[in-house]
Amino acid sequence: MNLNKWLIAGLAWLSSLAVVAQPVPQAGVWAAKDFRFHTGQVLAQLKLGYTTLGNPANEAVVILHGTAGTGAGMLNPAFGGELFGAGQPLDAAKYFIIIPDALGMGTSSKPSDGLRAAFPRYNYDDMVLAQYRLLTEGLKLKHVRMILGNSMGGMHTWLWGVQHPEFMDVLVPMASLPSAMSGRNWMMRRLIIDAIRSDPEWMNGNYTQQPRSLQWASTFYAIGTSGGHQGLQRLAPTREKADQLLSQRLSTPLKADANDNLYQWDASRDYDPLAQIGKIKATLLAINSADDERNPPELGVMEQVLPQMPNARLLLIPASEQTAGHGTTGQAKWWKQEVGALLQTAPRKAP
Repeated sequence: MNLNKWLIAGLAWLSSLAVVAQPVPQAGVWAAKDFRFHTGQVLAQLKLGYTTLGNPANEAVVILHGTAGTGAGMLNPAFGGELFGAGQPLDAAKYFIIIPDALGMGTSSKPSDGLRAAFPRYNYDDMVLAQYRLLTEGLKLKHVRMILGNSMGGMHTWLWGVQHPEFMDVLVPMASLPSAMSGRNWMMRRLIIDAIRSDPEWMNGNYTQQPRSLQWASTFYAIGTSGGHQGLQRLAPTREKADQLLSQRLSTPLKADANDNLYQWDASRDYDPLAQIGKIKATLLAINSADDERNPPELGVMEQVLPQMPNARLLLIPASEQTAGHGTTGQAKWWKQEVGALLQTAPRKAP
């Protein structure tokens, strides 16, 4: 009897340690020929990196990452670890998952590849065009089941909806608003951009070592616009702990390039899909958090926008000590069930 109890307890313990089997990612790079930027500049060849999971014969789902991120970065335990494994909402055995490296990031073409500050000054329209060419010309896709993006990827998702309204069945823009880059969000970005440009070590982009302003400005921005009021207070409930947390972040090696970083933040300067929002035809689930410092719900943008789309709604994650402000949606546990249910019910369009 006691032995049986121990066996049952042991099996329960082993079960609690079980990890959902995760699919093996595949990395690739495709070159877009004669890529024309919105400025009129043309690059004879633009590299576009991407990560895929699953069988290309399955329905395609596109995942778009945030500023300074990469496609491979979306495979982290809090995001991909909650989504892509067996039995999870975006099971890679059922869907073909595509995670592009945005223009200017990862293995896609970027200033640090050699052109430095002579690299074309791209914007979000150029970035979405690069993604579109990768999917249609590079991967030969005519239609996808869903495009889901977080932060910058969320803003790209809004642009996808207005620029290519027939290309997808479902749109899930997260940690973003479909309105002009403005307010605190843009002012804080300007602080990063100006901190780098005004640093004597930047040398008009021709530096020989990374300008020290990059680390300081990036840390300042991250603390000022992510983490959540309650979340940061939980991590730093005293001045001593706050100092310790700040010192830790300032001393952590920053694997970034100043020119790349400057371009990435500057690319959002003219983002504003609001006037075209009525073009969106896909089923849309916008996901934001109530404590998002960059996209505060108090602005009332969603109340203005959602009625202009035929099938759109908002999932607003309540703030708590466990949420992380703008970083909340990077944790799929808060929204994965809603997205999984949406994929089961949203109508399909003909490709």
